[in-house]
Amino acid sequence: CVAQNKYLCERARSLSGRPEGPYRAVERADALVTQDFEGVDTLDKLFVHAVKRFSQASCLGTREVLSEEEEKQPNGKIFKKLVLGDYSWMTYEEVSQAVESFGSGLAALGQQPHNTIAIFCETRAEWMITAQACFRRNFPLVTMYATLGEDAVAYGLNQCGATHLITSTELLRTKLKNVLSAVSGLQHVIYAGSDEVCHADYPQSLAMHSMQEVMELGTKPENLSKEYKRPTASDLAVVMYTSGSTGKPKGVKMQHSNLIAGMAGQCERIPGLGSQDTYIAYLPLAHVLELTAEISCVSYGCRLGYSSPHTLTDQSSKIKSGGKGDCSVLKPTLIAAVPEIMDRICKNVNGKLREMSVIQRTLFKVGYNYKLQKVSQGADSPVCNMLFFKRVNLLLGGCVRLMLSGGAPLSASTQRFMNVCFCPVAVGYGLTETCGAGTISEFSDYSTGRVGAPLICSEIKLRDWPEGGYTSQDKPHPRGEILIGGPNVAMGYYESEGEGENDNFWVDEAGQRWFCTGDVGEVHPDGCLQIVDRKKDLVKLQAGEYVSLGKVEAALKNSPLIDNICVYASSDQNYLISFVVPNQKQLTELAKKNGVEEEWEELCNHTKMEEEVLKVIKEIAVTSKLERFEVPQRIRLSSEAWTPETGLVTDAFKLKRKELKNHYIKDIERLYGAQ
Repeated sequence: CVAQNKYLCERARSLSGRPEGPYRAVERADALVTQDFEGVDTLDKLFVHAVKRFSQASCLGTREVLSEEEEKQPNGKIFKKLVLGDYSWMTYEEVSQAVESFGSGLAALGQQPHNTIAIFCETRAEWMITAQACFRRNFPLVTMYATLGEDAVAYGLNQCGATHLITSTELLRTKLKNVLSAVSGLQHVIYAGSDEVCHADYPQSLAMHSMQEVMELGTKPENLSKEYKRPTASDLAVVMYTSGSTGKPKGVKMQHSNLIAGMAGQCERIPGLGSQDTYIAYLPLAHVLELTAEISCVSYGCRLGYSSPHTLTDQSSKIKSGGKGDCSVLKPTLIAAVPEIMDRICKNVNGKLREMSVIQRTLFKVGYNYKLQKVSQGADSPVCNMLFFKRVNLLLGGCVRLMLSGGAPLSASTQRFMNVCFCPVAVGYGLTETCGAGTISEFSDYSTGRVGAPLICSEIKLRDWPEGGYTSQDKPHPRGEILIGGPNVAMGYYESEGEGENDNFWVDEAGQRWFCTGDVGEVHPDGCLQIVDRKKDLVKLQAGEYVSLGKVEAALKNSPLIDNICVYASSDQNYLISFVVPNQKQLTELAKKNGVEEEWEELCNHTKMEEEVLKVIKEIAVTSKLERFEVPQRIRLSSEAWTPETGLVTDAFKLKRKELKNHYIKDIERLYGAQ
């Protein structure tokens, strides 16, 4: 279907004929898919299947760190920069041998089938080797974000009861140093990385091993020859602790069958996925989006080149000036990204455009508008790609053919920009509790604001939420709380029976599992879903008006002046306030126009600049057609960016509202006029 007829081309339909659904993809209205390859019903079988097909092809790639240098910045600060070599590769067969050796070594260290084993590590090849070893040996893998705080890590490790922990020398030296003594039951710590580890720095009750030592132990004939039982589809594969935007982390229990079904649905939406593709792996592997993306790519014979947000592009923070970022060296064809990463790319390109001459900017705008028109008609413009977008494309290596956005809502302006300047972008919607699967828009669908039709492994219902004003009878489209059902729905939360935590999971009369997402959506005539609200983001003001904080934030983030924003509302007040991370370059220029010249921190604390940014916010609110009560009346500028390391956002860069409230509690009192 061409783009202008997108609403006339049915992609999903209601099985009941009623507006609330359930909705299924038209090609699987009769039955949901449970696996991608016949008889391949566990993650272990999926990898074995790939190794048989692609044994000598490149599988996992890592760049060698040649040296570390200190580089002085214009402001006098000194940053550590890396000098990196080319990618070195392990073939599928070599990875399989490493998986066998490591699994054998873990078993020799006393790790038992069905007993949990924990991994707290950055995204790297050793993470994937560990995961595959655990899948093969039926060791349920407990995953935790490398950016979780110390208390959250200790909580997760104690709750899961793991006796073995896999980590890195870097995290062992930093995050884990004060945590390990607070974890009962842990016996072995295995670390990846070449740095020296001083065993005396850690509790004497713990046995410390390098990953290489465990592999060597595993290759001993007496260990390698021991038989072991492979997992079944109903065995527990992963317990994934969500960093969560509220409260303590929760461990989501995923069986092999859940993940196999979810990935079968995801892969069906990625056209031409195969051994000619190269995927750049840099998002946290403890996030369901990255874990399923990497395993899916491996199952189709792709190359996986490992990276990090600090080394992704030539401009990344740890790349030495004049050095090559990972994208430039790897030249990936596939990239998964959270919206925050795409927003940064857009602002980076727009910043460079502002530095161009008027003629260059005008030409770029003409080319952009022409291709946007072509794209909206379902076509491309090779001439524009060559003349205007080739240099822009080189930011990501120049070979990207598809990008997938997930983890949080992607703004319409960013989606259009990426579609025009780079490549088609598909937007996905799913949760850890649904193994990342729910919906993915088709790459040929250039409409914005929508997240596509249900995947062939899942179905969607809408449940009325009268208090929020959303019902299936709404016009022009039915709306309601989104419920996701299918074989991809996880088995609940780890060790939370009887605590009310599992109330959002249930099984219907037909035996199908469902999860209540807490998100509010509307279904378009073609069966595609749009996320319009979140129940937890809805706040009632003193005068009775309901405000969707997420909706207001999405509108205001469109300003180039705003890098991030958190809108806050107190129910005993009649107006909103907000915390804003301003764009340093934009705010500095605005300050100069207003005769304010200060250092960055003082600039963000300057009353005049708060007033000027508030003026900009009110202008955007008007153009975004926000209601009067939806516009923040007072703001606080933050000189510090919100990163997962600060604990103020999740690894997918979703706002942690509770932590942000605690962080800015004195400012909240000030902005609401407390004496």
